[in-house]
Amino acid sequence: MAALEPEVLPPASVPDLEWYDKSEEAPDLQIDLLETHSAQEPPNPSEPFCPRDRLVPVVFPGPVSQEGCCRFTCELLKHIMYQRQQLPLPYEQLKHFYRRTSPQAEDAVRKKPRTASEASSRKCQQALAELDSILSHLEDLFARTLVPRVLVLLGGSAISPKEFYELDLSRLDPLSMDQSLSTAACLRRLFRAIFLADAFSELQAPPLMGTIIMAQGHRDCGEEWFRPKLNYRVPTRGHKLTVTLSCGRPSVPALASEDYIWFQAPVTLKGFHE
Repeated sequence: MAALEPEVLPPASVPDLEWYDKSEEAPDLQIDLLETHSAQEPPNPSEPFCPRDRLVPVVFPGPVSQEGCCRFTCELLKHIMYQRQQLPLPYEQLKHFYRRTSPQAEDAVRKKPRTASEASSRKCQQALAELDSILSHLEDLFARTLVPRVLVLLGGSAISPKEFYELDLSRLDPLSMDQSLSTAACLRRLFRAIFLADAFSELQAPPLMGTIIMAQGHRDCGEEWFRPKLNYRVPTRGHKLTVTLSCGRPSVPALASEDYIWFQAPVTLKGFHE
């Protein structure tokens, strides 16, 4: 198999600020999204907030759909996997590479030992299959229940990871009867805020690490694939980045915390290097 060489792809396949065609936005929803705030306040008052923790708050000027919340989660997971070098290319490019091998790649395959090519292909296919499985089951989970928070834990264990990333969705109002904002516009705003915060630049290049996904959901949602973790506590050690999303409204109905528990994906994502 060829060494993975980045190809020039159409913008729709590259995870950047212009992933999504602006024509998707409804004319009456083309509202300038509010700028993110820089206030360094704890995303959850019950948890300690270390000064070295990074906080990226993003405010949308209206409600977003439950499908939008799921999309934010899946795209952020793929972005973290690439930024923390658990994937050699962005997810969309990696999928494209294995779907359509370029002539240059075919030439490289002939020059590369067959055993190394086969091993690299197996690792990539396994990593993509595991990631696709989690993305699919996240969609199922969001279809069953509100998901107030999601954790992406890298290295170590679920209790003591080396790095962890939190997406706080508890301030959104996905069940609002009002028309939801365009998911594409909200995604652009979300990733613009992350890029402007320069959230990953200060981190050293990591080794390959296992990635664990935790998500909160209603205890009676009937979820079977994710495993309930009734006594789980969010880690207090390790590098932490929290992205908080809110809908810019003065009051969002609070969720009864005792009704929501943590669920853990039964699959630990394993990254790979070329």
